[in-house]
Amino acid sequence: MATYTLKINGSTKKVDVDPATPVLWVLREHLNMQGTKYGCGVAMCGACTIHLNGTAVRSCQLPVSAIGNSEITTIEGLSKNGDHPVQKAWLEHDVAQCGYCQTGQIMTAAALLKTNPNPTDVQIEAAMSGNICRCGTYLRIKDAIKSAAKQK
Repeated sequence: MATYTLKINGSTKKVDVDPATPVLWVLREHLNMQGTKYGCGVAMCGACTIHLNGTAVRSCQLPVSAIGNSEITTIEGLSKNGDHPVQKAWLEHDVAQCGYCQTGQIMTAAALLKTNPNPTDVQIEAAMSGNICRCGTYLRIKDAIKSAAKQK
């Protein structure tokens, strides 16, 4: 066990965990932050996506020992009132069906728009290709990202 001081959503959190513990489980089990989801456990589905210094990363395969001084942003920290342009666009386009993958989808889309505020369809598809939606809402996801880009 080791003690880690993590910067999460603008706050500092201390956790005492095994260095190999994935950030996903630190968030969910040790800090009771349930927004980041467990999907596949092998970084292939995108449900566990968080931002690490603003970049979308899969938290299920990221050991807490690799975080260092990096800033973690989870879905809970994307906006205080759920009013991030991507979150608003998700509601506007009624994207979610079952909703399970949506936190990962939203976090990936937000990271895309931060680096590319006006992406093309091809760029959206490339950025979102690692996120799996079992309900198949990919067209609504793309439309929501385009709407969020216009809101910025």
